[in-house]
Amino acid sequence: MIRPLPVIPTIIVVISVAIMIALGFWQLGRAEWKADLLARYRAADGIEAAVAYPRSEADIEAARYRLSSVECERVLSLRSGAGTSAQGTRGWMHVATCALDGGGTGNVALGFSRDPQTPEWSGGKAAGVISSSGTLVADPPLAGLELLAKPDPNDLPNNHLAYAGQWFFFAVTALAIYLLAVRRRLRPSHSE
Repeated sequence: MIRPLPVIPTIIVVISVAIMIALGFWQLGRAEWKADLLARYRAADGIEAAVAYPRSEADIEAARYRLSSVECERVLSLRSGAGTSAQGTRGWMHVATCALDGGGTGNVALGFSRDPQTPEWSGGKAAGVISSSGTLVADPPLAGLELLAKPDPNDLPNNHLAYAGQWFFFAVTALAIYLLAVRRRLRPSHSE
């Protein structure tokens, strides 16, 4: 006689596998969305016309990888973080948070150095390219610094296809483990 399948574990596995498959298809959709987004960023990277400095999240999305400029009326703070020069040297990127003309704040990546010490800069006009985060990467560099690497949309990963594959693999693995676990129940009992 064949024993019945365990109800609760079967329900849990079926729901889990359905969720994993749905997540796999969701990641496939995200891969397509990201490919379109990257194509738009690559197209923007080649446009010579400058855009107004972005002051909101919606403005940042439209301005990414475009030329822009801003007037830094007053430097609110300076910070240093990991950065790469236009020549590919690793070191420090120096960023100023500015009070902007007309109100609001914005970030200007002043340039690159091998020294983590933040440079002196009292503000003024900055021109360059808007990065993916909305920071203006100054070109030419400011405060006596070297030129930072230009923001490149090719640096943004599109790994959603790999994530989709992982979710589908997890679903197949969960089914395989479940089938191995209940294999005995599928065999006729030898006691009869």
